[in-house]
Amino acid sequence: MHTLWKGSISFGLVNVPVKMHAATESQEFKFNYLHRDCQSRIRSIKKCPHCDQEVDMADLVKGYEYERDRYVVLSDEDLASLEQPMSRSIDILDFIDLKEIDPIYYQKSYYLSPEETALKAYRLLTQAMEESGKVALARVTMRSKQHLACLRVFEEGLIMETMYYPREIRHMDVVWDRVVPTETELTMARHLIDNLAHPFEPEKYHDELHEQMAQLIESRVAGENFKVEAPSKGGQVVDLMEALRASIAQTEQEKGKLETTNTRDRAKDKADEARDEANDTQAQVRETVTDQSTEEKPKSTLTPRKRTTRRAKGA
Repeated sequence: MHTLWKGSISFGLVNVPVKMHAATESQEFKFNYLHRDCQSRIRSIKKCPHCDQEVDMADLVKGYEYERDRYVVLSDEDLASLEQPMSRSIDILDFIDLKEIDPIYYQKSYYLSPEETALKAYRLLTQAMEESGKVALARVTMRSKQHLACLRVFEEGLIMETMYYPREIRHMDVVWDRVVPTETELTMARHLIDNLAHPFEPEKYHDELHEQMAQLIESRVAGENFKVEAPSKGGQVVDLMEALRASIAQTEQEKGKLETTNTRDRAKDKADEARDEANDTQAQVRETVTDQSTEEKPKSTLTPRKRTTRRAKGA
């Protein structure tokens, strides 16, 4: 994997050199703008409207608009001066329980792999965190920005999740006190959730739009037509209780079909196992009989004892 950043994990007096790699990648299709007439790719031109001329990258500077059309210009040296001496360090601040962090705070995932000289320290930290059930809250600086981060164990290694700060989280401006569901509605809603509850299997989920886009592009490249079937529209909810009842009935019916199928499969498997065992037993019996009939009985090496009668003994 491509190394994005090099630094170290620091906690207490322990320092673990690590390399950072992207843990996810975008699978979105990227399109280019073309000229309709000749289908040539259009290039983006940076042009100054004041000077009415094209500008090169070397002539660009960074500016922050503090008032309308008024900017303060910051150079690369200005931005670099803000970086702390330990900016190449992932400083662990606290160890906490993972369940205390709401997923809304997570931003992006990165793998942290150890340098060759830090294999033992890396493994020590990983195993200690896994056994304690804790994750680490840390601070790291990347691309001139300081991030809050979460370090956790994933696939026997460390993964770092950059996080939003609390001030970056928007809050819902909704007053829920005016809406109070009845106990019957809550009971039915919980029943429906139980019927739809399953263990998390990530392989079961896939991006249908991405697959259809791939099929569309492949068909156009091959000069064929591709039409996506319109999804069926769900019925409009008129009465909440009626919708809950219908949903529960539907899920229980599907659940019953699934259980029937599983029971039938288990019965079939047991029957197959019994038949295989019977066949194996019969085969073993046939082999035993065959072996006994074909093998010659070995001659006894014992010398038969002569019978001695009482009369002979008395004589």
